[in-house]
Amino acid sequence: MNKIHQLTQSVLLGSLLFSAVPFAFAADDADVFGGKISGNMTFASDYVFRGESETMDGDVPVVQGTLGWANDDGWYTGVFASNIKFADPNLEIVTAPYIGKAGEFGDSGITYDVMVFSYLYPGASYSNYTELWIKVGKQFGRANVQLEVTPTVDDWFGVEGWQGVNYAVHPSYQFDSGWKVSGSVGYQDLDGEGAEGWGHWNLGVSKVYAGINFDVRYHGSTVDSDHKVYGTQTEIFDDRLVVGINKSF
Repeated sequence: MNKIHQLTQSVLLGSLLFSAVPFAFAADDADVFGGKISGNMTFASDYVFRGESETMDGDVPVVQGTLGWANDDGWYTGVFASNIKFADPNLEIVTAPYIGKAGEFGDSGITYDVMVFSYLYPGASYSNYTELWIKVGKQFGRANVQLEVTPTVDDWFGVEGWQGVNYAVHPSYQFDSGWKVSGSVGYQDLDGEGAEGWGHWNLGVSKVYAGINFDVRYHGSTVDSDHKVYGTQTEIFDDRLVVGINKSF
């Protein structure tokens, strides 16, 4: 089964990162359709998404980019791209267009972020799928906590009848020195014939220096050699340290 693999956030994920895709864009002076265009570049030793290496157990480093648009009302859209590597030779690049809305519930201090994020694999369209990212968060002084529920909109990685929901908590703490400690604890639920979910987590430190964000992060998961989905490929879920740098523009 070609689905014994997967792609995060940032950004925006994933994540990060990294393990999620970064979706908070730096402001720019140019006004485009009532919003600002900006983005970022990331260079990292691996691309880990929900505990899984997207580069055949860290076989190659990754270069990732995000280009997006956002306005003052909280609407945003853009595209994320990254190199990847799996046993399937057709899986070399992932591109991910997204659109979403972020804001705050009145004056409660509770934020929300709802985004549709599609994973598209040029040359391997049978793996394409889409997720609905839903996050709520709250700032407590220098600490922040975000709760995530991310269901799939269609078949998970194109596997007929498979549906997934990722549940996660993302805490972080910003120190006066500029150092930031952040992490994530989650569970990727997976339903369907022969499917099985798994837990995943990460913990790291980051700091911005000379306009560049440096991130060192340790990732782990509950996947073992008995996992129904990954079988002999569980080494891509081994605990690992990932080093990355990110520059916004």
